[in-house]
Amino acid sequence: MRLHELPDPQRFLRDHGGEVTVAVASARFGVGNALMDALPGLGAIVHFGVGHETTDVVRARARGIDVSNTPDVLTDCVADLAVGALIDVMRRMSAADRYVRAGGWSTAPFPLAARVSGKRVGVLGLGRIGRAVARRLEGFGVEVAYCSRLPVPGVPYRRLPTALALAEACDALVVTVAGGAGTEGLVSAAVLDALGPEGHLVNVARGSVVDEPALVAAVEEGRIAGAALDVFADEPNVPRALLDSDRVVLLPHIASATRETREAMADLVLRNVERFMTEGVLLTPVPGPTH
Repeated sequence: MRLHELPDPQRFLRDHGGEVTVAVASARFGVGNALMDALPGLGAIVHFGVGHETTDVVRARARGIDVSNTPDVLTDCVADLAVGALIDVMRRMSAADRYVRAGGWSTAPFPLAARVSGKRVGVLGLGRIGRAVARRLEGFGVEVAYCSRLPVPGVPYRRLPTALALAEACDALVVTVAGGAGTEGLVSAAVLDALGPEGHLVNVARGSVVDEPALVAAVEEGRIAGAALDVFADEPNVPRALLDSDRVVLLPHIASATRETREAMADLVLRNVERFMTEGVLLTPVPGPTH
């Protein structure tokens, strides 16, 4: 059953919380500490999505609760959208569409945009999705660099030690790093300033990774050229300044939202539940807290 759809979730937890052995949660909400405490027999938390920062994994493991997510099956679609969003914001495709629909083409040419091919693009977080983004960008003759907590073996890309250094070295920054306390505000005002007035930002990670007030200020003051955002700090609420800006592409957290990928994610969730119920282990346990 879906806990949030019950007429009295708290009563259900009081009456039946001890009977629950597996909880399935979205990456957005996870299993908070209060809910975890209300489920004394909980043995596994299965996330629908790759993110798991909304569940305290360390606390869960201390209680003997295993945690899983749905990696790999969404990598391609998220990477596809990230590259599409980069092209969109740099070439101003969404803005041009609005321009035509509003009748602007009949009065004046649409302003020139930025070239994508041959540019320097930084990938912030070279995990599964980050590597998939980088591979796609190679087809555009892009010079890829990255920043990750640790060097990634076997990749041809230059590693820079900090998000600030990466932004200073790039024309565009694609954010694919995991969310959580360790990456909150990682794309700060200083990083945005380093990206500069000709720089573009793409975020398909978590809204918390970008200092959203700093981004709003950078957009309003023209300190970055534009941004394409699939995630926000307080979804589904989007700051009015971003809604009003013609230099920002806004998406409703749809990076993995294709029929094929969502079906694969659901299937992996069910296989994790089945594996735990029959064998006591998870098929795709998360590797540990992200720092």
